[in-house]
Amino acid sequence: MHRSPSAILATLAVATLALIGVIAMPAGIAHAEGDEVTWSVRTASNQFGAERTGYNYAITPGSSIDDALVVANHGDTAVDLGVYAADGFTTESGQFDLVVAGTPSVGVGAWVAGSTDHVTVAPGATIDFPFTLTVPADATPGDYSGGIVTSLTQPGTENGINVDRRLGIKITLRVGGDLAPSLAVENMHVDWNGGLNPFAGGDATVGYTLHNTGNAVLSGQQSATVAGPFGWFASDAGALDAPPQLLPGETWNVTVPVRDVPGTFWLGASASVVPVVIDASGSTTDLDPVTASASGWAVPWMLLLVILVLAALVVLGIRLRRRLAASRAAAEEERVSAAVAHALEESRAPAAL
Repeated sequence: MHRSPSAILATLAVATLALIGVIAMPAGIAHAEGDEVTWSVRTASNQFGAERTGYNYAITPGSSIDDALVVANHGDTAVDLGVYAADGFTTESGQFDLVVAGTPSVGVGAWVAGSTDHVTVAPGATIDFPFTLTVPADATPGDYSGGIVTSLTQPGTENGINVDRRLGIKITLRVGGDLAPSLAVENMHVDWNGGLNPFAGGDATVGYTLHNTGNAVLSGQQSATVAGPFGWFASDAGALDAPPQLLPGETWNVTVPVRDVPGTFWLGASASVVPVVIDASGSTTDLDPVTASASGWAVPWMLLLVILVLAALVVLGIRLRRRLAASRAAAEEERVSAAVAHALEESRAPAAL
């Protein structure tokens, strides 16, 4: 699951969100699928730049920034849209998403304010929605992510369920102060499954959790290996994908399969992750590798079963051979005893005159 720094940069550049749910868009104008969606959103052209793919700010605690969202109605009727800001997070699938409306925000979503919570856009018209981002004076330095969203709630066609169509743009914020990026590898474990073929290797699974324990957005370059006692029969997991961009405090579960690992009864696994810090400009900085290790059993049960069966057959063969030898010895003893008895009987018979 490894990606090059250029691939990580490409991921970071996906800054605009088009949301029915939340869908990342690589273009400056966000739009959603569906015939009912007739509006689009984009960043305003101002002192921060033109045709931006998202809102990227660096600001000190206690300061504020004024910017604007441009909303365009491409339909034949007016649209009345709700507008709000929300904190961002990384989903279990590795995508960037925003908390739903009504869920409390504590970062970007709480610091962005507009003059109203809805706008009405006439057919064919375009309006600017100004907003202000104010960072509290006691805000913790580091990286934050969120978004500003336009929302249209309409009755659905099935079961009377309302459909909330959301279009938004991502906000990436770095609050000035001491930047302390840090990544931990936690809860590492290794499991082994030998399969049904007693003479083939098995499959090992290495698992661990990446935890962003610092205050900067991080990705990473990962590698993992497994080996038997004393480092024998080492197997490399090969190229691993980079984890998604993890916000401060977030975790990401990693599962790494390693094929054709011999059953050496004991198995050791090690993982190394090079944290990659990416700033708003797209430049990357590699930190010192973070390592972790774990061990587990790699018992080839099928091979042991075959060995036990063969051993049982050998023992059975030895016992049968001993029994056969004892039987033959008893038969020979009986024959000899019968011959001796017959000879004694003949010797006692009177001689013929």
